[in-house]
Amino acid sequence: MALIRKRRLTEQQQRRIQKQHKTRQEEADTSQDLEGLVVQHYGRQLEVQALSVPELHPEKPVVAEGEPEPFWKEIEMGSVWRCHTRTNLELLVTGDRVKWQADPNTGLGIITAIHPRKSLLTRPDRYHKVKPVAANISLIVIVFAPLPEPAPGLIDRYLVACADAEIPALLVLNKSDLLKENDPILELLKEYENLGYEVMQTQSDGDLTELSARLNDETVAFVGQSGVGKSTLINAIVPDAAQKTNVISENSALGQHTTTSTRLISFGDGAALIDSPGIREFGLWHLTLDKVQTGFPEIENLLGHCQFRNCTHKHEKQCALRQAADSGEILPRRLDSYLRLIDEITEAQQKN
Repeated sequence: MALIRKRRLTEQQQRRIQKQHKTRQEEADTSQDLEGLVVQHYGRQLEVQALSVPELHPEKPVVAEGEPEPFWKEIEMGSVWRCHTRTNLELLVTGDRVKWQADPNTGLGIITAIHPRKSLLTRPDRYHKVKPVAANISLIVIVFAPLPEPAPGLIDRYLVACADAEIPALLVLNKSDLLKENDPILELLKEYENLGYEVMQTQSDGDLTELSARLNDETVAFVGQSGVGKSTLINAIVPDAAQKTNVISENSALGQHTTTSTRLISFGDGAALIDSPGIREFGLWHLTLDKVQTGFPEIENLLGHCQFRNCTHKHEKQCALRQAADSGEILPRRLDSYLRLIDEITEAQQKN
């Protein structure tokens, strides 16, 4: 079978196509545009919550007596509509602020434009493509628990992703009532606190007043291993969220995936929670080495102080990073985590 080579467009052709898209966008009727918020993603369709209503509401059709009542959906503040998107728009995700138009006759809508994003959380998918997860997040809550056993390397990956997206992180040790005396997890939590990260503890079915207050006025993404209680926390904070929860498998001690799509849930006055599918591995191969360094600020400060410019930080005697780890200035496990990520990214880049 002959291979069909994808034709590469010249810069002039690309500019012409972009100009055509812009012209079509400007010529489109925007008089009926409403403000909306993407609250859930279903393949090519999205659910959009109405943040405004038209100045002149469409009038419901009048039918003669005896004729069947036609379908009609009122455009109301907070109502949720299943929408398609115009073909010239970029891939939309939960949390995007958009302009859209509603069709009360069908109960469907179409997204016509997207507002500039304040932030975007992404991750590579299994096909090595960068996949957007959620937009306009102001805080990422990294949840871990005594069971399943915490993976510090995964937590470090989340923190690198937060640094890359320039989104603050809050580390929450959930189910702290399951901790044993002198549990090493408490030391892990203290290590992150000493590094300058915000931390908090919550208990199974415990009082979440402190956490709820911290999330006020924020758009929050919950991430963490499956089974650590992300959906349970959201259900407790927003009782009508109706998030599905599951019990950890006693055989494998691994969490069962319970959330199948990223969903935004309004919370309090102007705040929202976003629950994303459980992630056991968080690939960062698409980042540059500089981006990884920002996720390890204590290590970044030492880079460039080794004896050799091409120091691998693995065996050299005059390595500033190794010396800092030996003296307790930085955590050896954090250095190992950093080097694993560097090796992972370097290997991926060499393959590409």
